[in-house]
Amino acid sequence: MDFGSKSLSTGFWAQRPGILAPICRGDRRFDPEKHLIVIFNQTSPEFTMHVSIFAYARLLGLFWETAIAMEMEYRLNLAIAMVSAVMGLGGSVFSLYLFFRTGYTFAGWTWSEALVVMGVFTLLEGFASTFLIPNLSRIVELIQQGTLDFVLLKPVSSQFWLSARTLSPWGLPNVVLGVGLLLAGGVRNALAGVIPFVAALVSLYSIWFTLAVTSIWFTKIYNVTEVLRSLLEAGKYPMGGYPAGFRLFFTFVVPVAVLTTVPAEFFLDRGDPGWLLGSVGLAIALFAASHSFWRFALRFYTSASS
Repeated sequence: MDFGSKSLSTGFWAQRPGILAPICRGDRRFDPEKHLIVIFNQTSPEFTMHVSIFAYARLLGLFWETAIAMEMEYRLNLAIAMVSAVMGLGGSVFSLYLFFRTGYTFAGWTWSEALVVMGVFTLLEGFASTFLIPNLSRIVELIQQGTLDFVLLKPVSSQFWLSARTLSPWGLPNVVLGVGLLLAGGVRNALAGVIPFVAALVSLYSIWFTLAVTSIWFTKIYNVTEVLRSLLEAGKYPMGGYPAGFRLFFTFVVPVAVLTTVPAEFFLDRGDPGWLLGSVGLAIALFAASHSFWRFALRFYTSASS
């Protein structure tokens, strides 16, 4: 296709610096190749566009449908992932059992309540394995190969594309096991824990995405992500079990407590409203920071054609 001006039944193509998009009459545009409703800001000097939320939902469905179809070609991997998740969780539960067996207590946390914390951690681990790792680990590859150029030219948010392009169903066993731990621990108020848990998901995504973006300057960030995963491992136990210095570190430096212990307290119906506001505020701040950092980092991105 000639990516200059080309007539189509719905309009024509117009090329602008860095952006290629279909144009037709009226305020609403339809891309015949992407099936996306595109709304242009005609008052802005920049050639900007905003895709409707329904189009994003449709696009997300197409992404995940394709990813699942590809992964299902190797169905044995699901059984292997389930066995691996069960063994890993068994080791974590056994280590927790050893603490309580010796009479050690996590500063006000009973055995069943500690299982709720581990359940929240397992859910987050499943979320990361299913959505974060498959997508964000590819950013380094796209930058090294120069194929990030094609992502930036697409008529859709590049952050959305990089964050949701694929998924790995092999992380779902951890999600199932995490729900099982929550039920085994005796969740008292599931609705109260939804908001802080969603905030934890947003915070975890934002931290992971920000680290992935640094690959624009540092192409080898594997060690950094491994350090992050190791620090997050501390979240499988209640924060009350750590010394004061560690609690401060895992609350205000690396917000592990906000990711696991705070949602668990609300699931147990004993959460502090102040922590709810703090977790939501932190999630919003981290997400906004990750988006701003992505836009800032793109100024330093050198495309393959440069």
